[in-house]
This record gives sequence, structure tokens and C-alpha cells, in this order.
Amino acid sequence: MPTGPSAAPGANAGALRHVLSHLVTPLLMCIGMGLAYLGAFHAPEPHDLRVDVVGSGASAQVLAQTLQDKGDGALSVRTVADRDTAVNHLMTQRSYGAYLPGASPELLVATASSETSATVVQKVFTEVASGQGAPLDVTDVAPTADGDPTGQGLFFLMVAVSIGSYASVAVIGGAGAVLALRVRAALALGASLVVSLIGVVFAGPLFGLVDHGLAGLWALAWLYSAGILLVGVGLHTFLKRWTTLGVMALFVMLNFTSSGGIFRPELQPGFFGALHAFWNGAGFVEGLRSHVYFDGYGLGGHVLVLALWFVAGLALVGGAGVAEAGRRRVADRGVGDRRGADRGDADLRAQAGADGGSPAASASPATSATSATSVLPAGAVPVASAEEEMEEAVGV
Repeated sequence: MPTGPSAAPGANAGALRHVLSHLVTPLLMCIGMGLAYLGAFHAPEPHDLRVDVVGSGASAQVLAQTLQDKGDGALSVRTVADRDTAVNHLMTQRSYGAYLPGASPELLVATASSETSATVVQKVFTEVASGQGAPLDVTDVAPTADGDPTGQGLFFLMVAVSIGSYASVAVIGGAGAVLALRVRAALALGASLVVSLIGVVFAGPLFGLVDHGLAGLWALAWLYSAGILLVGVGLHTFLKRWTTLGVMALFVMLNFTSSGGIFRPELQPGFFGALHAFWNGAGFVEGLRSHVYFDGYGLGGHVLVLALWFVAGLALVGGAGVAEAGRRRVADRGVGDRRGADRGDADLRAQAGADGGSPAASASPATSATSATSVLPAGAVPVASAEEEMEEAVGV
């Protein structure tokens, strides 16, 4: 082993290359987070935000058309016949505000659907009422729970559950690299159960984000968390050290920004609005809103979104199982070839001994190393390899 002065520079250069290669991951995270969050949140503006004007006369029609024209695409305005219809539209999330003109104008909103959308609608119709010389009376037909005055508590609950889930992927993929895939999948399902129960504690007893429906909240949280964990565990077989970046792109960069928890798609660029239709974070947040505040209206569609992500996770785990089985077969053939070579070497050494040579002198370091490796159980990973695997999984 070299011990001269040249050894240290070579070792340092290797260590530096190792660090620089691993710095790629956090730098890509920085770029991805900046593009996603700033792209989604930095300049929210309404487009096709649905609102109602209550009334069937000519004045209501003129007001609706005027708002539509002045909005230049910001609003999608229609007239409805009466207050009950307007309330029904709000409670089924077919509109985000309803204006009742008159001597004492009233605006109906549903902050549980989206506090930021309600704020935008209120700003628009406050100006309308001011132009008519009357103060605006605002009625909230679906207020949020007392523990969630901003209406964004469910979004931050999703953040907590998401972090617990994708961080567990790194641990299972790294520290659990020596375990069989079925054991890793079982750990993923167990971790999702724990994460979802933590979410229930946050939402109910600890912060009071919701005041009823905790059982349904737990079911949605478990399905959401299990989907993330299964997708992550399945991807780890293929992505290795890039798994952390992959799950962050899927379940943070694209997920948080398209969930509708801060701004609904009507206030975001079209890309994030399109993702809102089928991404799992949107399924979780909108499913919770539907379950807690809107009597389950549309809940089935949101559960379907989460279920499809769960099924995708199962499919990825199945694909990972096939890939790992193929790798094991290749490795077993390699071990068989090495054992055959070892037997040939042993025969040569025996022959050399019979001819008067030294059997010990014929042994090679490579043969000794192969013999040492061959005593590992089938499918096991050497400790050094497992440590490198964990290092890669957490992206360091």
C-alpha cells in the first residue's frame, strides 16, 4: 500500500470528486424548487374564476356581461335565478362567489373551498358595490373550522404527511437495502400507517384543523401516504442515489404547487392547474375539503385519484421485484462461474502439490477474496455496499 507523499494528494482528489458528484443532487433540488414554487406562487392572477350574479332581470344580465367583459378572461360570470341556487353552486364548488345586487348588496362566498379565491372575489365585488354607492355585506356559507382561520391548515397537514412519507422512503431504501423487497414494501405500509396517525393527531387534538370527520381524514391520509411510500420504494430499485431527487420532484415540487391548498388552479398558470386534475396532493387536499366541509360532494373522484397513485405504487414495487430477481440470477451465475474457477484452481494446486510444489504458493489473493465473498447469504449485501446505498438514498 503506498505511503509516500503522493498518496495524500491522490486520496484528496478522489474525495473531492466524490463530494462534487454528490453536490449535483442538492443543486438540482434548488433549481427545481425555485422553478416550481416561484412558477406556481409568485404572481397569482385569476383566470376563468367562476362567479354568479343572482337575478333574472335585465339589470342582472347587464351586470354579468359587464363584469365578464371588464375582467378580460379573469372571471367567468353567469346569472342564476335565486339565492338557493347560488348557495348550491358554492357548496358543490361550481362557483366561488355569488353577488346579490340591490339596495343592500350581498356577496356569498365559501372560504372552506379556497380562502384566497374568496378574497379575490370579495375584492372584485367590493368595487362593484362601491360603484353603486352601497356597502357590501359578505356571507360565508362554508366557513373553515375555528382551528384553521386561514383555510390553509389542510395544505400544511399535507406538507407534514408528505415529508414523513418521502423521508421514510430514503430510510427504507438506504438502511433497508439488505432486506428483501417484500419486507421493504411491508415497512412502507407500516410507515404510512404511523404517518397517517400522526396526521390525525395534528389535525384533531393538537391543532383543531377540523372539528369532525377524523376517521375519514385518517383513511385519506393513509391512502395518500401509502401511495408515496410504495412509489418511492419501487423507484429506488431503478434510481438508486437519485431516488431522493425523484420523490422530491414528484411529491414536493409538482405536488405541493398543484394541490390547490394555497391557490386554486383558477389563480395559477395553466400547467399547475392541469396537474391539479390528477396529482395526488390535489386528491388529498380536495378530498379533505369535500369530506369535512361539503358533505362528501365529489369525494369519490378524489379517492379515485389517490387509489390510482396507490395502484401505481404497487405496480412499481412489482416491477422492482422483477428487476431485482433478474439481477440476482445474473449474480448467481457469476458466483457459479467463480466457484467453478476456484475448483479448477484447487485441482491445479493439488496437482502442483503432487508434483512437489507448494499448494500455499499457488493460492492467489483474488481467490481468497472470492472465497470470502461466497460465504455471504444469498441476496445479502456487504456492509460497505449497504452503507454506500444508504448514502446514495439520502442524496449525500
